[in-house]
Amino acid sequence: MANPKRRHSKARTGKRRSTWTLSAPGYSPCPQCKAPKLPHRVCPECGYYDGRQIIAKQQDKE
Repeated sequence: MANPKRRHSKARTGKRRSTWTLSAPGYSPCPQCKAPKLPHRVCPECGYYDGRQIIAKQQDKE
């Protein structure tokens, strides 16, 4: 198995790792209830997706 002859410098390692950044997920408003939700997913607030109710949500009694 091949082994490195010399160690990589910190600059070279940093250049390789420079694309490891994380990005925040893009939220879009739900067309039904206007709550923020991830795109292409069922809304966790109202349970709708693509104009249809997918998950039946119970109303909280206050």
